[in-house]
Amino acid sequence: MKPTGLGVIASTMAACLFCVTAAAAPSSDPPQSAPANPDYTEAAALIEAEKFAEALPLLKKAESAEPDNADVHNYLGYAHRKLKNYDAALKHYKIALRLAPRHRGANEYLGELYLVLGDLAKAEERLAVLDKACLFGCEEYTELKDAIAAYKARMGKDK
Repeated sequence: MKPTGLGVIASTMAACLFCVTAAAAPSSDPPQSAPANPDYTEAAALIEAEKFAEALPLLKKAESAEPDNADVHNYLGYAHRKLKNYDAALKHYKIALRLAPRHRGANEYLGELYLVLGDLAKAEERLAVLDKACLFGCEEYTELKDAIAAYKARMGKDK
């Protein structure tokens, strides 16, 4: 039986209501916005300019002000990794992920650190987390996937 005019309208309205409700539902991803901390803001600009050593003191001040901020720990890990302070980088990435397990930046960067340390399996674990965290794909997933592929090519691994 074909729906009548009212049936079609009711079905369409129900479908639209579902779409609006789904779109308005809060995301399960943690917010990844920069804190309003001026030290963090200045450090982020220094990191963008690849001045990692100069960014560290500001990030440490930001960490003192906001010890439970995953973004601060992510950038601390990033700056330390770029300076080849791998133990410190690992520590801060792990703190960031304890605070926000689906933090896309920390998952990507930790995966990249694992590649530097030669631990492909752990890098692939981070990629799997990003695959779940990035429902429709994201830059962090793509970049780690590409880094893993390049690592495998360098190491002569198939897959």
